This record gives sequence, structure tokens and C-alpha cells, in this order.
Amino acid sequence: MNIRRANQIAEALEQLVFAGEFQDGERLDEVKLAEQFHVSRTPIREALQVLVSSGMAVQIPRRGVFIRQPGPVELMEMFETMAEIEGVCARLAATRMTDLDLAELEAANNRCRHAIEETDYDRYYLENETFHQIIYRGATNGFLEKQALQLQNRLKAYRRIQLRFRGRLTQSMGEHSQVLNALRDGNAEKAAEALRSHVAVQGEKFHQLVANLNR
Repeated sequence: MNIRRANQIAEALEQLVFAGEFQDGERLDEVKLAEQFHVSRTPIREALQVLVSSGMAVQIPRRGVFIRQPGPVELMEMFETMAEIEGVCARLAATRMTDLDLAELEAANNRCRHAIEETDYDRYYLENETFHQIIYRGATNGFLEKQALQLQNRLKAYRRIQLRFRGRLTQSMGEHSQVLNALRDGNAEKAAEALRSHVAVQGEKFHQLVANLNR
């Protein structure tokens, strides 16, 4: 099983959904997709399962896999929940992270900076995921970490697309620095607020996201 290839196809399908090539509720045809991506049906099936696991699609027994996009209200609710969960992670991590955890977090942040220098959106997103996951782990609460990872996966496609907004990468990097500094200082409330604000998609940023999804 070529997991990397399946993930690449899944990401390409996400972009096609955002570009309006597939509509909410539309069935994803394995045969046509295999022809489109010049692969066998096996990696297509694996890619569709990636979409199902992230919530971008739903599988209906004996009928197939269908695109499933949340409406604006549901999307806002998910981002609000994600922001609060990550805020709690940061609050706990501020007093529980080890020096090794902080060193790993700083290294991930440096890799994010290098990705920005190369204007590599995909690499930035992967390193950004790692940055957040180190904080989840640093909270040393297994149940909380699991919930954070599940919702991070559910919002993956939407968090990735907003990084392409003009100026968002640089802004995101500045927010990372605020989070990192608060965690280094052991300031639980400041860390929680910084990470909560970083994750929240509000105001103009949310309107941009919805506009991109509805183009």
C-alpha cells in the first residue's frame, strides 16, 4: 500500500472540491478517478478512505463514497471547538512540557520558518501540524491529546487552504512565536490565549475561507 501516493491523491481531491470540481453530495467514481490520476483503483480507494477519515467525504454501504462539506455554521462551530481544545492543551503544556519538548517545538518552528522562506505551503502545513502535535503531547493528558488529534484531522483541509491567503503564512509564523515564548516562560494563561487566537478562524479570515469554499 502506497500511503504517500494515496495522501497525494486525497490532497488533490480536496483542492478539486475547493475549486468547485465536485459538489457537496456528489459521488466519487473510482473508475473515473483512476483514469484521471493514471493509477489503478487501489490507490484511489485508499485516497477515498483518507477523505472519509478526515470527514471530507462519507461512505454509504453499497452506494459508494460521497463528498460531504460542512455548512458555514458547522464549520465555525468546529473551529471554535478546536480553538478551545488547543487553548486547554497550551495551558497544561505551559507547566508540563519538558526542556526536550520545548527544544522539539522550537525545531519544528524553525522548519516552519524555512518553509516560508521557500514559499512551500505544503511543507509549512506539515511542519505546522507537527508544531501543534508537540503541544498536544506536552499537555500530558492522553484523552485530551486524542480529541485534539481527531479534530485536527477533521479540519485539516480547511486549515491548509487558509494558509494560502495572502500574508497568512507570515502572520501564522508570528503567532507561533507568541505561543512558543509563552510556553518557554511557563505562562499558562498567555500560552492558552495565544494558541486559541492562532487557531480561531474569525471575522474576515472566516469570510475568506467560506468564499474560497463556495467559489
